[in-house]
Amino acid sequence: MKQENNFFSDVYDVVRQIPEGRATSYGAIAAYLGAKRGARMVGWAMGNSFTEFGIPAHRVVNKQGELSARHLFETPTAMQERLESEGVVVKNDRIQ
Repeated sequence: MKQENNFFSDVYDVVRQIPEGRATSYGAIAAYLGAKRGARMVGWAMGNSFTEFGIPAHRVVNKQGELSARHLFETPTAMQERLESEGVVVKNDRIQ
């Protein structure tokens, strides 16, 4: 479990570095952390990120740019609203 917690912390550190108005994918984060096939593990970490402070989880999307985690936010449109407030264009639940 300790190793998993370290991975989650590493994921959160990377996500905190995503600039406002930008987004990245679960797979890109996994590859950056040296876990090229670890996109699902990043997704799991992000699913737990809502218990952490200061993680801009809305900036992480799937490899097609879809807002796949939108159901985890306080409302079904919150993820899109946060991205759009940063200047990201979203159409049909996908960043453009």
